[in-house]
Amino acid sequence: MRSIRIGSRGSDLALWQANHVKQQLEALGAEVSITIIKTQGDQIQHLSFDKLEGKGFFTKEIEEALLSNSIDLAVHSHKDLETTSPEGLIIAAVSERENPADVLLIHPRAVDTTQHWSLKQGAVVGTSSPRRKSQVVAFRDDVTIKDLRGNVPTRLQKLIDGEYDAILLAKAGLDRLNLDLSAVHVEVLDPEEFIPAPAQGVLALQIREADTDLFEFMQALHNVEVQSRIVMERTVLNRLQGGCQLPLGVYCPEEGRLLVSYAAAWEDGSEWFQFEGPHDLEMVDVVIDALLTPEEEDED
Repeated sequence: MRSIRIGSRGSDLALWQANHVKQQLEALGAEVSITIIKTQGDQIQHLSFDKLEGKGFFTKEIEEALLSNSIDLAVHSHKDLETTSPEGLIIAAVSERENPADVLLIHPRAVDTTQHWSLKQGAVVGTSSPRRKSQVVAFRDDVTIKDLRGNVPTRLQKLIDGEYDAILLAKAGLDRLNLDLSAVHVEVLDPEEFIPAPAQGVLALQIREADTDLFEFMQALHNVEVQSRIVMERTVLNRLQGGCQLPLGVYCPEEGRLLVSYAAAWEDGSEWFQFEGPHDLEMVDVVIDALLTPEEEDED
């Protein structure tokens, strides 16, 4: 029987994901164990992502465990991964895609159905994601952004306790954890308006490049259609040399369409735009040129 050691972060969501893959591998006849690994992103809870230095906040230590042969397989949220794998590692498979939308959870006191997203004027919204910050401010410049860190249940409890009027979370994580949301108002944001992170809702299964037998074994879990779409999303991220700190959303909802949001400065919503174009590498280059080469204003 094939034995596979999975490495995972210790949050509720990360462990759900690791156990989900564990069950799939066991169904294929493997014997699977899970090792919990603490990452920099787990250890530093007092800073928002745009204030952390470097990349791979939630993946570096797990990838090091792979390279040192302490584990055989890393289960990541694909959106947390750098676009270039460390030398010696590859993505053996990507999962099905859960709903990639973001969700605005609103405290009952802050619900106002006459406003966009049913969120009252001047609300305090919790998120530490530059992407989410930039889009919230672009759509609702009346709100105040307040940093929010911690695992998903912790963030939800902070909202219920009244520390925020609303918070933003990924629908995929909420669905996977099946949390009780009865105490809050739920607004699922249209991913074609409020654009998700590249590969949001997808799991990446990473192994050592030399483990060719394991690669072949895991192809039964690989979703080719999802892979073809997130390649485009992550290519935009790669060309911008970005990570968690970049206020960038990229979403390919169907073959032939690519949606992009980007902000040079999220604080006041300036230099923010959305773009929709064909789903191909040539158009990706056009998007990148537009992002990196601001238009010159016409002289009077």
